[in-house]
Amino acid sequence: MAIEASRDVVFQGVTKRYDDGTLAVDALDLTVDAGEFLVLLGPSGCGKSTTLRMLAGLEEITEGEIRIGGAKVNDLPPGARGLGMVFQSYALYPHMTVAENLSFGLRMARRGERLEAAEIAARVDEAVDMLGLATELEKKPRDLSGGQRQRVAIGRALVRRPKVLLMDEPLSNLDAKLRGQMRIELRRLHEQHGTTTIYYVTHDQVEAMTLADRIAILDGGCLQQHATPLTAYHRPANAFVASFLGTPPMNLIDGIVRDGRFVAGDLAFALPEHLDVADGPCTFGVRPEEVAIVDTGGIAAEVVGIERLGGESVYHLNVAGHSIKALWWRQDIASPNVDLAVDSAVVFARLA
Repeated sequence: MAIEASRDVVFQGVTKRYDDGTLAVDALDLTVDAGEFLVLLGPSGCGKSTTLRMLAGLEEITEGEIRIGGAKVNDLPPGARGLGMVFQSYALYPHMTVAENLSFGLRMARRGERLEAAEIAARVDEAVDMLGLATELEKKPRDLSGGQRQRVAIGRALVRRPKVLLMDEPLSNLDAKLRGQMRIELRRLHEQHGTTTIYYVTHDQVEAMTLADRIAILDGGCLQQHATPLTAYHRPANAFVASFLGTPPMNLIDGIVRDGRFVAGDLAFALPEHLDVADGPCTFGVRPEEVAIVDTGGIAAEVVGIERLGGESVYHLNVAGHSIKALWWRQDIASPNVDLAVDSAVVFARLA
């Protein structure tokens, strides 16, 4: 039985519990719309890999249901789920040329499902044009760069015209510059091809924010937030999401709200108007880019550390006994270059 319906993916109450009692994924409810690029994001051990493996049919489900295009696939073998997979290791055949690697899966299909040679050639030509591999067809993997090998791995999955494309950290073996180029390339390919894509990434938020239509953030086997990248960034569902997304991460301070003021030990300030109704114990969060170092009108602080990153700097402040990070970046070429020293006495204020 092969999947012939549309390309949406639904996890409904999906749980994975191992024999030793370890709960890897807990009652996951998640829908990936047809044609969407979803990135699974979270720390190591949060359940991302298990989720991907259950969808692929490589891991049995303890409870719940997975549907692809409306069809339940819990008991289907991997080859019948209509999936394409791209792995971290590329998994190319070293003795085959690029052309042979691209066509191998189609040529090895079972009798009755195998395409005509002309259709296989047409699909390979389409992938070659899309991925810019026309001059590499007779080369072996050892003669290719890391980025070229990754393109071949992606092309090999795309020629199968999968209903859903799964990617398991496919850029992790590339250097920083090439990763940046391939992120742009992956997004372009997705917009061009429109395949429903689920992308596994451990902690690279730039990758998630750049690629995703929506991100699913997991922790401890539980879904924390499922939203567009900017929604999760600006309106995090909880303190975990707030601290996980963003570089540097959000400043979080535990304290108490009373009468429109936030108090945490010796630190106290008025809250924004939209938080006037807050009352009692709480955690106040402020992004480093929303922290300002001003001349007057703020709270006394001390610079205890500096990370100079070129066009921007991260200032680590001690504000009434609390550690707060402030991000400064040059607005334009005429802006003065702020260059404070450690132990400088400054004034902290919130921009928002």
